[in-house]
Amino acid sequence: MHFGEIKNCDIANGEGVRVTLFVSGCTNHCEHCFQPETWDFSYGQPFTGETEEELLALLAPEHINGLTLLGGEPFEPDNQRTLLPFLRRVRQRYPHKTIWAFSGFTWEEMHTPGSHPHCEATAPMLELIDVLVDGRYVEAKKDISLRFRGSSNQRLIDVPRSRAAGHVVLWDA
Repeated sequence: MHFGEIKNCDIANGEGVRVTLFVSGCTNHCEHCFQPETWDFSYGQPFTGETEEELLALLAPEHINGLTLLGGEPFEPDNQRTLLPFLRRVRQRYPHKTIWAFSGFTWEEMHTPGSHPHCEATAPMLELIDVLVDGRYVEAKKDISLRFRGSSNQRLIDVPRSRAAGHVVLWDA
């Protein structure tokens, strides 16, 4: 897996102050994507053990609320396979910090065997995520008044509550 950028002290992509990882590779190709360069799976730098250690160190300060995954697309199957062991490390080291993920794929697609984003890493990866912002960006539904998303079709999903309920439960700050 490659990544395009790491942001420290990000306040735009989740609740509180966050460390944000922009992974590379996306097959959604949303019209008017704000980072089309990240569609390329080779964009940026390789995600290495050193990258993981850098991210873990950036997450250490008490004022950092957690980690956010963006893209590109974190739920491309190859990206999931790389992110899953890393997220396990994050959760083990920082159990009190939250993990958010943004995906153009929907919750339903992630849970449908045979769909593009569904693979052996999907369910275990979702078990580690607190909030999922799902759905492709749709320019016709753009709404700058929405928190943490760009278009009204996108949802903020409370993943632990959704898993427990067996259906989507929206996150409420």
